[in-house]
Amino acid sequence: MDKSKQPFHKHKPKRSFRRRLPPIGSGDRIDYRNMSLISRFISEQGKILSRRVNRLTLKQQRLITIAIKQARILSSLPFLNNERQFERTKERRFKRRTKERQFERTKERQFERTKERQFERTKSISRTTGPRTRNK
Repeated sequence: MDKSKQPFHKHKPKRSFRRRLPPIGSGDRIDYRNMSLISRFISEQGKILSRRVNRLTLKQQRLITIAIKQARILSSLPFLNNERQFERTKERRFKRRTKERQFERTKERQFERTKERQFERTKSISRTTGPRTRNK
């Protein structure tokens, strides 16, 4: 077959796979009391990370999950870590309050201006017409 008539195939570059070290050593015991080990498999929010992220075997992931749940029940681990979320809500509340205060101030200023304008109008009207008297 001619080279010009051969089908064109793009070749993917070959990736070299480096074997990673397992996150759990052979001597490590997967237990609810081993907080240094358990804390490696929890996200910042307190969620259990997936097996793909952890690079664990199925059996290891099951044992880690059980250990984390036991630690949560015994209150050595929180169910949710809301520190970051609490700070965000705190900041939002502060921003909202400052906006509300600014809004209130502008409303008060507008109200005062309208009062002054009304007062000026009544003053100018009373000057031009003079005292009102009834004709009997």
